[in-house]
Amino acid sequence: MGEKAFAVLLAEDDEHDIVATKRAWKKHGIANPLYIVNNGEECLDFLRRQGKYNEPGAAPRPGILLLDIKMPKMDGLAVLRHIREDEKLRRLPVIILTTSRAEEDRFKSYDLGANAYIVKPVGFGNFSEAVRTINLFWELVELPEEHHGPNQNIITDSDPPG
Repeated sequence: MGEKAFAVLLAEDDEHDIVATKRAWKKHGIANPLYIVNNGEECLDFLRRQGKYNEPGAAPRPGILLLDIKMPKMDGLAVLRHIREDEKLRRLPVIILTTSRAEEDRFKSYDLGANAYIVKPVGFGNFSEAVRTINLFWELVELPEEHHGPNQNIITDSDPPG
């Protein structure tokens, strides 16, 4: 996430995986700020800047979301569905980062518009390398602008020519 200074949101409920992610972030010197939410409802509150995230600066618009599938209150697939149905959020790049190797979860994730599906590698060294690789990839990617709404320059039938 390197040179491009955007926030990264991690939606993860497993404390071990949170600690491993923070360690990998530090080990590889990833400069992008990492924000963490622990369940699906909290993830949507963060993205929509509501509830405890409604104060200015409490929830910066993330450049990408690292989303676990198996979370309490609302699973990652339901979160992804809400994101893709929301005009303001639909272009947010979402990487499913999960322990699930189930083909059904992978298919559902891509059907709902996930940008990538990554099974968490076993062991810190392998996991850390996966985080580094994700970082390298997103350094190359051109992200959508922060404002994810419709193009304001579209001419409609009611607009005068000119």
